[in-house]
Amino acid sequence: QKKLRTKVVPWITNVTLYGCLFAGGDLVHQYLAHPDHIDWRHTRHVAIVALSFHGNFNYFWLRALERRFPGRSLGMVLRKLVLDQSFASPLATSVFYTGVSFLEGKEDIFEDWRAKFFNTYKTGLMYWPFMQFLNFVLMPLYLRTAFMGCSAFLWATFLCFSRQNGDGTAAVALAWIMAPKKRLLTRKTNEEK
Repeated sequence: QKKLRTKVVPWITNVTLYGCLFAGGDLVHQYLAHPDHIDWRHTRHVAIVALSFHGNFNYFWLRALERRFPGRSLGMVLRKLVLDQSFASPLATSVFYTGVSFLEGKEDIFEDWRAKFFNTYKTGLMYWPFMQFLNFVLMPLYLRTAFMGCSAFLWATFLCFSRQNGDGTAAVALAWIMAPKKRLLTRKTNEEK
């Protein structure tokens, strides 16, 4: 019973933390985009996708990588990074776009994926290899999913922006962040309609 508890509690804790941080990223995006109205249904959809897939997938994926490529030597870390960015990253991005679209009841759940996947994947290559390098080198295995969840908070904010307002590129997201007056004017114009 003690062995079972030590295996289950880190899993539940890691997955729950991951899901909450992903949903928090959506709330940050919504607050920046339209602070007067938070769409709790959208946040729920993001949380469901993060809890049901992202948190669980990353928890078991990181353990499988460590079993196959144990240790923190440069060679092992590079192997983990290449596999993570060539397999896990495209899968996670695809599940986010299609999963949230499915939960929203969109007719074409692949619409956002087709329009934004490639840009989002390229943007992720500027962020995730660095974060995963730190994860593989500094974090013990039992904290890796939690570390990814913390990193995913910022990434989820970007994904939610890209899905609702952007095109999956960092340039559009940064331009949007740097232009709060333009967002305010757009918001007022939308309210007047």
